[in-house]
Amino acid sequence: MSDQSFSEVFASALHGSPTVVVGLAEQPLALPTDLWTRPADVVDRAMVGLCVGPTIDIGCGPGRMTEALGTAGHIALGIDVVDAAVALTRRRGGSAVRRDVFDRVPGEGRWHTALLADGNIGIGGDPVALLRRVRRLLAPGGRVVVEVAPPGTGAVRAWAVLESAESRSRPFRWATLGVDDLAATAAAAGFSSPAVHRLGDRFAAVLGEGSW
Repeated sequence: MSDQSFSEVFASALHGSPTVVVGLAEQPLALPTDLWTRPADVVDRAMVGLCVGPTIDIGCGPGRMTEALGTAGHIALGIDVVDAAVALTRRRGGSAVRRDVFDRVPGEGRWHTALLADGNIGIGGDPVALLRRVRRLLAPGGRVVVEVAPPGTGAVRAWAVLESAESRSRPFRWATLGVDDLAATAAAAGFSSPAVHRLGDRFAAVLGEGSW
């Protein structure tokens, strides 16, 4: 098994190679690329309904949510560090650029909503640092719509790797965050108390203006 970059292994997964995440739980977790590549479902559309105005989809992957935002009438931009994800988003008709959220991004300081769906609150392995960074992307009065794990899910910050039958990524930092730890995390990042919504079997919260 060869070691490759995260982007190379993730791109392979998006194109159908079965891949697992190792390091976030006691057992490897299957990467749910079939869920990310399908059309948006009723729960995805409900999450889009929590977004207002121009929205940046952070870690857009293959573009399911970026496409749904556009369909709902939002000006939307997807960003992702993986070229294949950006290409797949554009193929669906969405706007997307290859960008790390911790680097300069288009429209910085002018987005009305930042969307962190599909566990992307884990980007970088530090949800507080990520939310502080996302605050700087927002216009005054903007919001973050963040999907979190169900109640009873413990917070995890760890080094993880992606593995398929052919390759393994180099380690990267990732985190998981559940409903139970969301309020404290939001407060540490300067947001007011989150409004949590149960959407089918998933949970999303709206983080609004705090100590801006």
